[in-house]
Amino acid sequence: MMSNAAAFSVFGLISLWLGVLTFFLFRMVKHYQKLTGGIEKKHLQAVLEKILKDLGEEDRQIKEILKNLKRLGKENTYNIQKIGLVRFNPFSEVGGNQSFSLALLDGEGSGLVISSLHSREVTRVYAKPIKKGKAIGYQLSTEEIQAIKNARKNS
Repeated sequence: MMSNAAAFSVFGLISLWLGVLTFFLFRMVKHYQKLTGGIEKKHLQAVLEKILKDLGEEDRQIKEILKNLKRLGKENTYNIQKIGLVRFNPFSEVGGNQSFSLALLDGEGSGLVISSLHSREVTRVYAKPIKKGKAIGYQLSTEEIQAIKNARKNS
């Protein structure tokens, strides 16, 4: 047979457990009443159906947005994304680094290099196509190669 102290302890633990369960039950009931406040049973069903319908529409919109995002990501590969600039002095009689090579590359490393050679009499501008970091049909100068390297570093 159990002593009075043990019976009192068991009774206390059971009472405490029932108190905790009652607290959570009242919180859930209060939350449910807040959600359904002023709505009759037949109106509640209409509200839930509307929520489910809206959820389906939002799911369709999210799928469309993801599809557009994927398409834009593919298209963005061909935009200028990497820029490299090298200034230099090709002629000793001209002071300062007034000449330059500018590399404009897309996400795949293709694009062009624009070079400007400045002398006292004339400034010449050249453009050379680049495909995946390599010149197509033209030899690159040291400065143009450096401009491409700079552009790749800036990605």
